[in-house]
Amino acid sequence: MPRLAAGLLALGLITLFVARAMRKDRRDFARFRRYRSTARRQATMRRWLLESFMLFGGSATLVLLLVHPVVGPLLAETQALPGVAWVRDALGSGGGRGVGAGVGAGVGGLGMWLLVGGVLGVGILTVIGARNARREGGVIMLGNIASLLPRNRSELRWGAALSVNAGIVEEALFRLALPALLVVVTGEPISAFVLAALIFGALHAYQGWVGVVATSVVGLLFTVLYVLSGSIVLVMLVHALFDLRTLVVIPIAVYRVHTVPESVKFPKPLAAPTVDQT
Repeated sequence: MPRLAAGLLALGLITLFVARAMRKDRRDFARFRRYRSTARRQATMRRWLLESFMLFGGSATLVLLLVHPVVGPLLAETQALPGVAWVRDALGSGGGRGVGAGVGAGVGGLGMWLLVGGVLGVGILTVIGARNARREGGVIMLGNIASLLPRNRSELRWGAALSVNAGIVEEALFRLALPALLVVVTGEPISAFVLAALIFGALHAYQGWVGVVATSVVGLLFTVLYVLSGSIVLVMLVHALFDLRTLVVIPIAVYRVHTVPESVKFPKPLAAPTVDQT
């Protein structure tokens, strides 16, 4: 793909994503926070799911169709960097390289160990979060996302669907497709991966500046996981588990929302951040 065409496409997509996050997403979330009817909340969750699948999934598919020959070399070049290669050798890399050809890679070798570490990390965070919630009277979160927590059984299903969808389409876009497009423009792998991760963080502007910083850091960690393991499937799994922790496990473990029928209305979010981050 010509560099000029790649630059124009990247600029157009980034402008679309950031402008949408700063205006539409923030406006939608502010409206969502005021909803007390679970029917309206579920309708919004359903719309968010479809919009995310179409926008991020569609963008990832389009970009990959255009730059898929770059995906493998980008990963290989990044893994060959002295510091990255040293870490992979120290960790005993031996599998999960099939991602170089596209999105069909499995998890093996180093990837399996990283997957186990990711699952354990999510589990530890869940236990700590649940314990702190019982002590503090609510879940303390990074970012203004308390209103997103499901409040009954039906909303839990949408929380699970949003989590799985995010794990798949967001990783396909921000760890696979967009870095491959950006490296055509920058000619350098690290800047392509870092910029894609920062854009991923900027899309969470509705969470306030703390949420943007937190999700940018998480995006960088997901990038490191992808580069070290070589498996986009592994990163999709860890991302989905991370979101499931917030939108399913915590509401069940702390607030037992799976026992709450749809007829119950809550006057305010289940969890309240300690500071206003909007």
